[in-house]
Amino acid sequence: MASFTEPLDPVSPLAANRSKREPTIGRKLWNSRYMYAFVLPGALYFLLFKYVPLLGSVIAFQDYSPFQGFLHSDWVGFAHFARIFDNPEVLQVLVNTLTLSFLQIAFAFPVPIGLALLLNEIRNERFKRLLQSFIYLPHFLSWVVVIGIVTLFLRSDGVINSMTAKLFGWPSVQFLQLPWLFKPLLVLEIIWKEAGWGTIVFLAALAAVNPELQEAAIVDGAGRWKRMWHVTLPGIRGTIIILLILRLGTVLDNGFEQIFLMLNPYVEEVGNVLDTYVYYKGILQSDFSFATAVGLFKSVVGLILVVGANKLAKRFGEDGIY
Repeated sequence: MASFTEPLDPVSPLAANRSKREPTIGRKLWNSRYMYAFVLPGALYFLLFKYVPLLGSVIAFQDYSPFQGFLHSDWVGFAHFARIFDNPEVLQVLVNTLTLSFLQIAFAFPVPIGLALLLNEIRNERFKRLLQSFIYLPHFLSWVVVIGIVTLFLRSDGVINSMTAKLFGWPSVQFLQLPWLFKPLLVLEIIWKEAGWGTIVFLAALAAVNPELQEAAIVDGAGRWKRMWHVTLPGIRGTIIILLILRLGTVLDNGFEQIFLMLNPYVEEVGNVLDTYVYYKGILQSDFSFATAVGLFKSVVGLILVVGANKLAKRFGEDGIY
């Protein structure tokens, strides 16, 4: 038998295959042109709307003037970033943002997991699909509609005040003007609107749990709650950690529309977050450079949290997101 180190016979098929030239990159692209045609719209979207706007971040390091443009505005280095930490108003906004984000993680994030576990235990498929459709519906409502419904219930002459006045003779309460109620109300709105839609990912993860583990637990005498806790929940632990890491990446992103619609002068001190603050500074007060610096600072913090959480997940034996 010929050794692998011996020179090959030039007429052998193996030598002919080795001498055959690899197709060029252009040829590979042309051969897979239909597949790349599907990728092209998505790639163009990210290029035009996600990467090209990043060039505008340069005004965070300038005293930007729309009349002078990018090229002729004065460069100020990190002066606008220093203003973020020198301004007590920004620190208050940052505290509001972090408080609201961690309230969402603590109370809104686990709800889809619990709902998915409960839906997974329903054996009547027709009832299960009907229930899923019912809890998905709020996701398709805009925040304008959701806040309109909340206002209809909680305003001074709303449904709740009318009922309590009629049944108990209680005076009207201005629920939407109570600072202590503002953040819990925001979290409840998010839970009602998005919890059902969030179950889709977890239900898909539950479908991948090995059914033999469930059967083994039944043989061992485990009840439904014990199987849910010791078999089903550990089976989707990786998915939970990945979604938690992604959520941490947007910890300073509370969503502009919902909070902007809920804000009023009575709750502005506890409800103004970075998103609304950037709007007020950048659009209403034309302080473009400072608003961009705040937005850039928010993105950098999100990136650091994602990288840190990903490393922490890998240290505990999970896959992470990259």
